[in-house]
This record gives sequence, structure tokens and C-alpha cells, in this order.
Amino acid sequence: MSETPSPTLEHLLAGYRRFRETGWARRRERWATLRDGQEPRVLIISCSDSRVDPSQIFDVDPGEIFVVRNIAALVPPFETTPGRHGVSAALEYAVQVLKVDEIVVMGHGMCGGCRAALTQEMLGAEPGSGGFVANWISMLDDARDPIAERLGTAGREAERAMEHAAVKVSLANLRTFPCVRQKEREGTLKLRGAFFAISDGMLHLLDESSGEFEPAH
Repeated sequence: MSETPSPTLEHLLAGYRRFRETGWARRRERWATLRDGQEPRVLIISCSDSRVDPSQIFDVDPGEIFVVRNIAALVPPFETTPGRHGVSAALEYAVQVLKVDEIVVMGHGMCGGCRAALTQEMLGAEPGSGGFVANWISMLDDARDPIAERLGTAGREAERAMEHAAVKVSLANLRTFPCVRQKEREGTLKLRGAFFAISDGMLHLLDESSGEFEPAH
């Protein structure tokens, strides 16, 4: 006898049924074109936060974007040490196999990972009790120090500065990957920084020459 679905699973299944009726059925031709593979032109690296789904924000069809999501939308630097390099593997696949034209790193407002990096509230925690998160967001330590010195470690201004800085750290780390560096130099790959403000639903794009984020139009 099958197990009774939990309220959470039932909520998901209700959404699945709506998808079958209004999403998949109406776009059957689109799905048919994807049976033999995918050809997304852009890789979007974004946060795992449930409020910032790239497919919703950019209103795209299935197969249009290749997405990597993790805490604070971070990209680790290129390294070959033993370990499970999930972001690096996805990046390598997008750049070398799918041959995307652009990579967009999209941070967002009210980011818990960036806030934790700023406050260092998980520093010293054991793996499984915050330690994995603390180790991951330690990539922001160098960017954090001047922000904490100038703005402190609490308040929206300091948090926004940390969120913006995280995007810049990921862009810098992307450029440590030889394949990314080569393709950007050849002009076949473009890197962009973006920031989605949850409070007003506005997307901002990074002007790397000025270091400022400006509203997209």
C-alpha cells in the first residue's frame, strides 16, 4: 500500500499537475526539440535561495539557460586538489561542451550566505552543524575585511556591500580557470555580474569599469 503523500509533497504534485496541463502540454513542440540535447547560450550562476529562481526572473523557456545554484552564488578558484568540485565541473561542462557564449553571476538581496560571511556567525562550526557553509563562504573573507572595517557587520548597507562584493569575487575566480580566461581573451565568452533585489524585483548589472551596479532596462 502506497504511503500517503505529505502536505509538502502534495503541494509539489499539485504544481506538477498544473505543469502537465498548462506547461508541458502547451509547449509540447518545444519539449520535442529538446529530446536529443540542449543548446543553452548562457550559464547563470545564482544562489540556492528559494526566492531567486533564474528561470522566473528571466522568464525563459526550457533549454534556454544552464544554471548552477549554490550558497551565495559563489565560484571557487581553479584548483586541482582532491575533492568534489561540483561548481567547477558544471562550469567546465558549460564552457567546454555546451560552449555557452556568456556567463552571468547573479547575486541577490537579503542573501543569508553573504550575511553569514559578514558576521562570521558560523565560524568554527562542525561540518553538519554549519561547518560546510562556513568553509564555503570563507571564499569571501578577503572581501569582507574592508567592508566590516568601513561599515561594520550589521545593517543593510554593510550586507548590500557584501552581496555586491560576492559577485565580484566570483567573477575574479572565474577568470582563474584557463578555459574561461582563454575564451574571454578570444572574445568568444563574455562574463557579466548581476544583482537581483528581492525588495523591489529589480535586476542590476555590474559595470566592471566603474565597479558599480546599475538598474537593467
